[in-house]
Amino acid sequence: MTISSAIKNAIHTMGHNRGRSFLTMLGIMIGIATVIIVYSAGEGISGLVLKQIETFGTDVVETEVKVPTTKKGSDGEMQSASAVAMGIQVTTLTLKDMDALAKSSNVKNAYAGVMSQEQTSYKNETKRAYIFGTSASYVDVDKGSKISSGRFFTDAEDKSLAQIVVLGKKIKDKLFGDEDPVGKQIKIRQEKFLVIGVMAERGAALFMDFDDYVYMPVRTLQKKIMGIDYLMYTMHQLKDVNLADDTAEEFRYILRQEHDITDPDKDDFRVVTMKEGMDMLKTTIDALTLLLLGIVVISLIVGGVGVMNVMYVVVTERTMEIGLRKAVGAKVNDILKQFLIESIIITTIGGVLGIIVGLGVSYAIAVVANQLNFEWSFSVPLRAYVVSILFSLICGVLFGLYPAKKAASLDPIEAIRNE
Repeated sequence: MTISSAIKNAIHTMGHNRGRSFLTMLGIMIGIATVIIVYSAGEGISGLVLKQIETFGTDVVETEVKVPTTKKGSDGEMQSASAVAMGIQVTTLTLKDMDALAKSSNVKNAYAGVMSQEQTSYKNETKRAYIFGTSASYVDVDKGSKISSGRFFTDAEDKSLAQIVVLGKKIKDKLFGDEDPVGKQIKIRQEKFLVIGVMAERGAALFMDFDDYVYMPVRTLQKKIMGIDYLMYTMHQLKDVNLADDTAEEFRYILRQEHDITDPDKDDFRVVTMKEGMDMLKTTIDALTLLLLGIVVISLIVGGVGVMNVMYVVVTERTMEIGLRKAVGAKVNDILKQFLIESIIITTIGGVLGIIVGLGVSYAIAVVANQLNFEWSFSVPLRAYVVSILFSLICGVLFGLYPAKKAASLDPIEAIRNE
């Protein structure tokens, strides 16, 4: 029996049992569709996150606080994690550090950041809001920040601890509705703060809703609200992005000098370029995708077992046919080839249908996400198609091999007699 005649015979047999053939394909089809959806979702999430990072600007280096490790390797990492779990807080990153880093020849501008959550009120309206203390240069460095009305505060107002704020769009709507807030006062911890501006609507980015922020001079928040002198992080804008890695290394050297640190394992800060940040996020998303694919493999195995069971039933039903074929000269390899090819065709068709269904669902996800104002791109990487087809073929061979061997090993006389 040639391969082409085996294929024709397999298709003819499947045509006579359309319902059973479809149900056999269904498990494989669902598994392969899920593979496509997982890969597409991974690409969509990755693109969404990277675009959101780019709204902060790709020409910046972030310095943030970090609990230092006391030992190298996994033990040190465990101690650091335990320290965080116990609520240990690093308080060594200051405005003095930001200014020291700003003296680097490759730094164009910088701003500091510290956060608090406080009760805010205007007349009878009250809302608990995030208070973001930052520098006057924030709107110059952060590419996604725009003023809608009024103005942002100045460096002089920051240094003089001026009690002024700029409102995000959502907090403005909650407290003032359609009323213009510029020139009016809100209360934070019973202290009055003059509203000098409103930020343009920005939306959420990296799980932070900037429209729900109250922006305040960093020194005012530190001294008059929180009673601290440290920062959560600083951002430094670079003149030449190509020198980002060298500048980050220079920052580490400067901060170790400022903090009297001689052992890098005891760093109480972390310096991250935007490229490093994007690479770390991409690695995390890729790892998540692989984890989900591991779960999908289980469904593919279940589908493959279904193929094996159905093929085993087919062998039982066609015992007489197998006996007659062998009686008139069909060889063991002919019977093996016939049933193995039938199994491969079933899983391959199931795989192709799964790819089509997966593409349709992935496209629908992209459409819905864009309607919800997420910058979600519909994309399926080439490796998704390769993995899908390979899985289909492997399932066909692995789970069709045992029933095919069972059919090929039947004794022709016994097969005819059993029927």
